Amino acid sequence: MKISSSVMKPARSALAAAAVLAGFGLGDGRAIADDKPLVVARAFDVNSLDPARAWCDTCVIYLSNVYETLLTLDKDNKTLKPELAVSWEANADQTQFTFKLDPDALFSDGTPVESKDVKFSFERLKNVKGGPSFFMDGLKSIEAPEPKTVVVTTEAPNSEFLNILSSSYAGVQNSDVALANGATAAADADKTDGAEAWFQTNSIGSGPYVLAGFKPDEELRFGSNPHYKRTTVNITNAVLTNTKDSVSQAQMLESGAADIAMQIDADTAKQLPADTVVVEAVPSPNFVYVALSPGAKGNKVPLTKEIREAISLSLDYDGIIDFTTGGAGKPQASPIPNGFPGTEGLPMPKQDLDKAKAILEKAGLSGGFEIDATFPNVNSFGVDFTLMMQKVQQDLARVGIKALIQPVEMSVWRTQIRADGIPLSGVFYAPDYFGSAQYVQYFGMIEGSPWWKRAGGERDPSVVNPKETQLLKQVLAAPEDKKEELYHAIALEMISDKIILPLVSPDIILAYRKGVEGVRFSACCLLPLDEISRK
Repeated sequence: MKISSSVMKPARSALAAAAVLAGFGLGDGRAIADDKPLVVARAFDVNSLDPARAWCDTCVIYLSNVYETLLTLDKDNKTLKPELAVSWEANADQTQFTFKLDPDALFSDGTPVESKDVKFSFERLKNVKGGPSFFMDGLKSIEAPEPKTVVVTTEAPNSEFLNILSSSYAGVQNSDVALANGATAAADADKTDGAEAWFQTNSIGSGPYVLAGFKPDEELRFGSNPHYKRTTVNITNAVLTNTKDSVSQAQMLESGAADIAMQIDADTAKQLPADTVVVEAVPSPNFVYVALSPGAKGNKVPLTKEIREAISLSLDYDGIIDFTTGGAGKPQASPIPNGFPGTEGLPMPKQDLDKAKAILEKAGLSGGFEIDATFPNVNSFGVDFTLMMQKVQQDLARVGIKALIQPVEMSVWRTQIRADGIPLSGVFYAPDYFGSAQYVQYFGMIEGSPWWKRAGGERDPSVVNPKETQLLKQVLAAPEDKKEELYHAIALEMISDKIILPLVSPDIILAYRKGVEGVRFSACCLLPLDEISRK
């Protein structure tokens, strides 16, 4: 079933969509380069296609290909470059940001992208209070003094704001069409916005593609946007097909039923035929870690900083990488991922069993102790958490620590860690945008942060690290040339906390049919479809 992408100009939209999907042309004289659908196999996790409510990895692919952002990331995955904004500037204290919009940018119905649309989209994102709404936390005002000028003011200095805007969740919607179909950006949008169902079958962005169809448990279809001219769109039709597991994705790739498979693990990838399939392993910002909770009610001994140090020294980091990813992963020093601001030259964690035993002996625990280790029973980034925690259990046993591992459903884990805390746990994390502040705000031992709470900060005040609070305040008000140094200092503090112990940053496996070109991992967008072509 084909689904229209816009109701702004029904006749024109219907004709354009028909032309795109049937392979006749783009409506402006350009010939279609390749109208055979590009098939991408991946497991779906879609909660919504509404730009203010969508919150998932598959959503990132959808949003970034359909809705443009003011800024985006270049191919180096760290440098900001223009998208809808052709230029931008920030004031000295990082509280006001001014953007000049591309004068030629058009939505998929042919109408111009204007400052009112940016204002509407940001305010709606904030006020709908969906999963990504926190991106607009601290937003004081958005002004649209001219059709192509946007001025955003924040309540406090936020040098990370430009990076936040490169996230696909900050995409710009056609406000006129959104308003006509039940959307609102009013302060009570969480109660009065009624557009989510409409967004399930319609798109109103300015990106290279439009929504061409969505069956929640089966497929997500894209058609080329007839008014998009920023890049050359080589493949005009694409479909994400819901394929649950790595083996099934590999089978589709091998048979030719899929052009790209997005979630093949390293072991399965080794079985793919090299004559028909290309496999690349590339570093990622995703990581898996164990975490300690000094304030957990179930602790059998006090998890002092010294005991946490002993636990960290007990872990066989190189062995864990081999055991969990078959060597297709990288060590990570701090809760800020490799390659992000502040991580250059950080000391990598190393196993030292003698030192760990000496610390435990000095603490009167030479006979060891038991620790509850509850974790979500998941497979994330190709890492089987049960196997990973079994390896952690074996490592700790070498210094006399008996980890009582217990896999549970994710919902059970969340409830437990929010209530009583979990002494030792295994978790995973992926970035929401390229920038280090999100990791300090999430993992830092800063009063009120998610992991300060999970570490039992309300019950054990010793976990608070005042230096992190001070340094975060400084970096959010700092110019670009000072951020690296400040984030490096914060990363060293987070390492010394010994609350979050990164185990491995699994490589991303890119697997695609020979003849498919331009496939890459994007830190902001995951899979830029407009860059892909076929021989």
